[in-house]
Amino acid sequence: MIHGLMTLLIAVVAGTVSVIAALLFIRWLDSRGHHATRRSRGALIGEAEPIIFLFRGRNLVDATLPAKNLAGAISEEAVDLPRLTAWLEGRFPDLSTRMAGLAATGRVELAGGAGTGIAALRLVIEDLGQNTTRLTISDPGAENAAIMVDSLTLQAMEEELELLRGSMNHTPMMAWRQDTDGTVTWANAAYLKRAEEVAQDGLSWPLPRLLDLPSLTDSAARLSRRAQLEARGSVLWFDCHAHRSGEQTMFFALPADAAVRAERGLREFVQTLTKTFADLPTGLAIFDRERNLQLFNPALIDLTGLSAGFLTGRPTLFDFLDKLRDARMVPEPKDYRSWRQQMNNLETAAATGRHVETWSLPGGQTYRVTGRPHPDGAVAFLFEDISSEISLTRKFRADLNLGALVLDGIEDALVVFGASGQFLLCNKAYEQLWGGRSATMAEAVERWRGAIAAGAGFEALTERLSLRDGTGRDDGAMAAPEGGLLGWSVRALTGGRQLVRFRLPESEAAGTSRDDAAPRNRKAIGAD
Repeated sequence: MIHGLMTLLIAVVAGTVSVIAALLFIRWLDSRGHHATRRSRGALIGEAEPIIFLFRGRNLVDATLPAKNLAGAISEEAVDLPRLTAWLEGRFPDLSTRMAGLAATGRVELAGGAGTGIAALRLVIEDLGQNTTRLTISDPGAENAAIMVDSLTLQAMEEELELLRGSMNHTPMMAWRQDTDGTVTWANAAYLKRAEEVAQDGLSWPLPRLLDLPSLTDSAARLSRRAQLEARGSVLWFDCHAHRSGEQTMFFALPADAAVRAERGLREFVQTLTKTFADLPTGLAIFDRERNLQLFNPALIDLTGLSAGFLTGRPTLFDFLDKLRDARMVPEPKDYRSWRQQMNNLETAAATGRHVETWSLPGGQTYRVTGRPHPDGAVAFLFEDISSEISLTRKFRADLNLGALVLDGIEDALVVFGASGQFLLCNKAYEQLWGGRSATMAEAVERWRGAIAAGAGFEALTERLSLRDGTGRDDGAMAAPEGGLLGWSVRALTGGRQLVRFRLPESEAAGTSRDDAAPRNRKAIGAD
């Protein structure tokens, strides 16, 4: 019995010891896990070196590593006190005011401004004497603490930062940022280079504002404007674009000198054309692709009689033609439908290629209307008063007809050859004598040769025509096509032309008797 009780007591004690040992082991494991967690957090949160700048005068003489990194982010060039102060002014709004009293107080402490994104930061500026100033930037909520980032993430962030910084500094356009009162708080390399050219006493911060552009407000989030800059006696033009970024305005200025020169040249060219068109006697009307009148000259008013008020109202092409029809300045059609179709054909032909029409107006005037296509579907019409030209042509044609009648009234056969031997003209007597016209002198000579018996007189004529230099005999006689004698003579005309005249025996004997004519013919034959 006693042995059983002892065995039970031993078992209870052993169980209790086992439970206690298990509990102690579990607590030991929890303690190791807690220390591991603290060590893991220690890998993420560690001690950070503060951001401290030390200046002697305006020059930077020393800085901590984070401060050097910040200076490199601000500018690729060396950062001095004015430049750093200008950069900090956008983040600590009261900096300029508080800096003015630094000499009296010896210490200035500022908190980040609301809306700047760094309201939790603190800036401390201390006057250490001997013209030495220390600037310290810290985070009161995490004093001397920094978040550690893995190397790959940090490398990616640095590469992206370097890419963005290099892109902004190598772009040919100027880029800068200014606050609400117009102070430049950041600028790229192109802006700094241009500012150095403009600055008279060297460049210093805050940077000068090169272009007079206002900072944007909440009501205007974007801006596009052209501005000019005077530098070294020349005027530079820029197309400026701006957008609001928080409390600041970001500006981009693209060089626009080429565009300004092109626009100025275009205006001068248009003015020259306008002056030229104003002096032209030809009426000009240019219609755009929608067939609205865009340009006309004073001659159009004089030729058509349309009012300047109507033309400046930019009428359509068909309104313009309808107005001309009402003023009886277009050919009178049989009916309106046919006239409308005629005007449609005029517009289509002018738009597809050069088209010319002659309008005989009811008032006796004659206009030449020319339609020409222009780029982008436009079409131009030119109106010329050719009444005098038509009158001169008709008079000239009447004179030619009169001359032809006079030549046909002469009984002698006449023919004129050109300098190169072409057949120019002849009268009816020639056609009747030789049976028609020829194309050239050679063809005419062959026609003569086939119609008569060759003789010394004919050979003298062909020799005279072939020489063309005035040598040889100018007249003679030869056999006629129907027998008998035929007198000929050659006369030189201007321009190397030659007139050949064939005189029939009947015309020669008109004023004399046959007995008087016979010795003359025999003399001519004997002379040959």
